[in-house]
Amino acid sequence: MASILAYLLAIALWAFPTYSAFAIAAPAPQSLGAIPGLSQVFEGKTPKLGIQDGKLFPCPSNPNCVVSQGSDENHAIAPIAYTGSRDKARELLTKVLGVVPRTEIVTQQENYIRVKSTSRIMGFVDDTEFFLPEDEPVIHVRAAARLGESDLGVNKRRLEQIRFALQDLGV
Repeated sequence: MASILAYLLAIALWAFPTYSAFAIAAPAPQSLGAIPGLSQVFEGKTPKLGIQDGKLFPCPSNPNCVVSQGSDENHAIAPIAYTGSRDKARELLTKVLGVVPRTEIVTQQENYIRVKSTSRIMGFVDDTEFFLPEDEPVIHVRAAARLGESDLGVNKRRLEQIRFALQDLGV
């Protein structure tokens, strides 16, 4: 019974984060959850990610993924529009990502950034991608949980927080 309650608490904490990108004075430590050994169990394997034919990969059928390119209505999210230069948008995006708790930049290129976010207690990993095409002033986004069927909307909420932070910074 106690392990079931601990599991439910961990899911609730993971699914309903109470942080804001602007309320954080310094990035949270990159160490994984408080329960030893769980990070390896719930991390999962890195799926095939990146850009193919000028687009981020589509979402699988499960509901723990959102993407701004070529998605059905269950997986759709709007890209992040920006004004000004692509370099400035990428620079501000990198700064915002630097304060998102338990998130680390894994890959950073001129037109692509991939981050890995880890849940607070259980160590579930989500992969988030940002694609900045040369020919349009938007940042296409994709976020998906590596494991499980549903993420209870965590990936979409995280991307919307990033969008709002960028808007506040004048992107």
